[in-house]
Amino acid sequence: MMKWEKLLLPVRLGLEGVDKSVGHEDRNQFQRDYDRIIFSSAFRRMQSKTQVFPLPQQVFVHNRLTHSLEVASVGRSLGYRLSEKLMKEKNTDNGLLCHIDSVVSAACLAHDMGNPPFGHSGESAISNFFQHGYGKIFENDLLEAQWKDFISFDGNANVFRLLTHAFKGKRDGGFALTYATLASIVKYPFESSAATKQKMGFFQSEKEMWQKIAGELQVPVISQAPVRYSRFPLTLLVEAADDICYQVMDVEDAFKLGILSFDETRALFLAFHENEDAAFRREVGKTLASVSDPNEQISYLRAGIIGKLASACFDAFEKNYDEIMTGSFEGSLLKNISPELKAAMGKVQQLSVSRIYSHRSVVEIEIAGYKIIGTLMEVFCDAILNPGSDLHRKINALMPAQFCPLKNSNYAKIQSVVDFISGMTDNYALDLYRKIKGINLPGIQLG
Repeated sequence: MMKWEKLLLPVRLGLEGVDKSVGHEDRNQFQRDYDRIIFSSAFRRMQSKTQVFPLPQQVFVHNRLTHSLEVASVGRSLGYRLSEKLMKEKNTDNGLLCHIDSVVSAACLAHDMGNPPFGHSGESAISNFFQHGYGKIFENDLLEAQWKDFISFDGNANVFRLLTHAFKGKRDGGFALTYATLASIVKYPFESSAATKQKMGFFQSEKEMWQKIAGELQVPVISQAPVRYSRFPLTLLVEAADDICYQVMDVEDAFKLGILSFDETRALFLAFHENEDAAFRREVGKTLASVSDPNEQISYLRAGIIGKLASACFDAFEKNYDEIMTGSFEGSLLKNISPELKAAMGKVQQLSVSRIYSHRSVVEIEIAGYKIIGTLMEVFCDAILNPGSDLHRKINALMPAQFCPLKNSNYAKIQSVVDFISGMTDNYALDLYRKIKGINLPGIQLG
């Protein structure tokens, strides 16, 4: 059974032995995690990374940054409810339980920072480069486990690397976040060789780092070969907040873009209230009747659904608390909500696949992402592994110094390219692609 006094130890990566007090001036240690993340350049870059829909001039379509802020808001509420529950049951506050909401919100804020540009296909584009593209030539130069890191590239593992890796010129411990926040971010606590459906929590380069953190927090070990751990309890709340926000908000975005009509969006959202009592449904109807703006009606319904799903997920956490704390809980909280809500959520998921994620505007940017990311990966991998030519020296000079590999191995060199490209914004990746291909260069007329 995992213990909260261990799970919430405010130890900082890279600063072990110092700065261990929960309080620090006017902020607790976990609030400091939140602040370090939100003021970072990596977090700001998410404003120019596609969530689902191409980034338009209108501000209402979500990008990675706005999505992460919303997830942090829902996660904070879930964390607060858990904190209140635990303090009430234990009839005590050991100085740590009251800060669970800060841990969860910080982890939610960071959860997408490792995702590449061009939406959900960015991860697949990097994996495809190694598995089916030019990058396949590197397979024999790497250990099997290292190769699996690349062919199963995952943004979840990449954010753990981003936050913990000492990039050149940076301090040990990366962002120097607390162990509790870092553990909350790792949704899939196992290495690539134990991965299913291309999901993993850490690369080979950070495996020992994860083992150190998990060992200190006393997270149960499932297997050492391959490395696999039980899930950190707060990860379930981070995952729930993410799943709720992106699935519901994608529908609202699709409505605002005209992909879904008002009537079908309204019906989709009202389905979540079908099993409410008549008085509640009358109150919803009364509110909708008092609002003439269709956008406001959909926003009102969406807000209620997010609250309803968050409560249902917390109820699932309570119901499965013992399994969660022993590390035996399988699946997600959202899969353990009531049949009625699960059915309504199923309709959202089905429509999202058939109408939203397959919409022409989404598919077009995903195809562009494959082409742009694949080309950049080929150019920079070739240059960093074969730096002798004048052209390759020029290409390597384009990569910022912080991404220079710290070890003289093919794994470290290729990983430095992945670090560089996965951190790009959509616009930067497109601009660099055009320059490398000699397209639309300023002051140069081609043809």
